[in-house]
Amino acid sequence: MAPAQRCPLCRQTFFCGRGHVYSRKHQRQLKTALDRLLLQVEAARRAIRTAQVERYVPEHERCCWCLCCSCEVRKHLSHGNVTVLHGGLLEHLASPEHKKATNRFWWENKAEVHMKEKFLISPQDYARFKKSMVKGLDSYEEKEDEVIKEMAAQIREVEHSRQEVVRSVLEVGFPWRSQNTSSSARPRRGIFSTWNLERDKQDTARVGNIHSGATPPWMVQDEEYSSGNQQIGPSYEEFLKEKEKQKLKKLPPDRVGANFDHSSSTSAGWLPSFGRVWNNGRRWQSRHQFKTEAAARNKQQSHKEKKRLVS
Repeated sequence: MAPAQRCPLCRQTFFCGRGHVYSRKHQRQLKTALDRLLLQVEAARRAIRTAQVERYVPEHERCCWCLCCSCEVRKHLSHGNVTVLHGGLLEHLASPEHKKATNRFWWENKAEVHMKEKFLISPQDYARFKKSMVKGLDSYEEKEDEVIKEMAAQIREVEHSRQEVVRSVLEVGFPWRSQNTSSSARPRRGIFSTWNLERDKQDTARVGNIHSGATPPWMVQDEEYSSGNQQIGPSYEEFLKEKEKQKLKKLPPDRVGANFDHSSSTSAGWLPSFGRVWNNGRRWQSRHQFKTEAAARNKQQSHKEKKRLVS
């Protein structure tokens, strides 16, 4: 029996040796895979005479599977913000490595000989593609320059119109409108509007504005806040105290040392005496001492209750 071999096209293991490549299933799988690759190769061949240059988008990072080389190939050729469509696939098809891999693939899979030339790009065709790519890049740069010039012209036009509006406002001023005049009606110029304009000029000359070098109204300090001594909100020390109180609220209220006054002054030799931690002797002695003190405490409490009932 022939050794086991793996067919990547049929995706199965066979034991019939080289006879598998002549089987009907293998030839059908081979034809399907080659037709799928041929569609992309024909689209790339149409770009040899007229190379298409576009602005780079993330979709141009797509790859296609080369059946002959068993590897992924970038479909387009990108550099910076410019992409040449089908440039990467044409570059791969014209490489000598792809030609060697194609010859080996055709020999191993016994494909039709007249189909092999459709999957190869000759050096002459690739040189023709390079020339068309240079022309496409030049035309793309010219279009980009035209777009930039149009945008610059629009910006200059908008800036010119803005300067004209500002100049007209500074020279003539805003016309006076009464409250009864609608927004669609045009302002009437006459004796009253001229008088109002002169009055506005006198007011602005007396008060001052931005164009005359006066301080803007949003930078003038109010009288009540000019001193700067008034403090808004709590101080930093009060904030820390409140924060410490919020932390202590989360702790159990009956914990050891909850009522301890941290501000009280103590001597340097002070040690905590609760729990009989520092007592000398054995533990049973401390236990007996605790029971004795507890009995005396209970007796004292019962005596107080008797006095309260008698009274």
